[in-house]
Amino acid sequence: MNENGALLTLRGVSKSFGPVQALQDVNFEVRAKEVVALVGDNGAGKSTLVKAIAGIHSVDDGEVLFEGQPVKITTPTDATDLGIATVYQDLALCDNLDVVENLFLGREEVAGPTRSLDETDMEQQSHELLENLAVTITDVRAEVGTMSGGQRQQVAIARSLLGEPKVVLLDEPTAALGVRQTAMVLRLVERLRERGLGVVVISHNLADVFEVADRIYVLRLGAEAGDYDVKSTSREEIVGAITGATESPGNDRPAAAEEPADSSGGQS
Repeated sequence: MNENGALLTLRGVSKSFGPVQALQDVNFEVRAKEVVALVGDNGAGKSTLVKAIAGIHSVDDGEVLFEGQPVKITTPTDATDLGIATVYQDLALCDNLDVVENLFLGREEVAGPTRSLDETDMEQQSHELLENLAVTITDVRAEVGTMSGGQRQQVAIARSLLGEPKVVLLDEPTAALGVRQTAMVLRLVERLRERGLGVVVISHNLADVFEVADRIYVLRLGAEAGDYDVKSTSREEIVGAITGATESPGNDRPAAAEEPADSSGGQS
């Protein structure tokens, strides 16, 4: 980890898709035990930034550091191996499988000479993980399709922690949730911070942002529009940065746009 405690640092990162400049000279970082909210209007560059960190897109220019060391993230495997986990808005859960099966899908535990599934060990690990996160799921053998939106989000976040990541990216974790379900997810985000992780939350909901974030990073038209400490800013200031109302006249540039929405997280 570098001297200011940053787990992940981006310096001068740019990304274009043909003639479209989705990111321009972006400087961004997240520290251990910190929740950074990534906000901005549609097409601001949020999804592109997260996908660059997650290894879905390679950056065109700039430098990426992890724990103070320069790294190359060109595939999702690169990001995972470093300790970066991503939970996309669509969650990618299988409704017909139970919690244990969803948590271990693709990484099933096997035992014995027959290499059969070690259901007992997987169930025990699931119980321990969910208990440590203090989530509201009591039956790890319940099908995910029967659960509320908040519980499904909890399963998706818990699954991302099985690889013991250091940075977790959450794409609109409270979207379309009710008040009670939103509260469950925000408490879980706080517990991720308490566990020492760096957390990046994409959100359009400023009420949620001000409740859970330590810093708010604003993107506008693919460029940084502000990096604010939650304790010393206001909702009005953030809205001004998002809309450009705080900029000087004539300081605009052509609108950036993100790549077309896809199944890995959509456009935001």
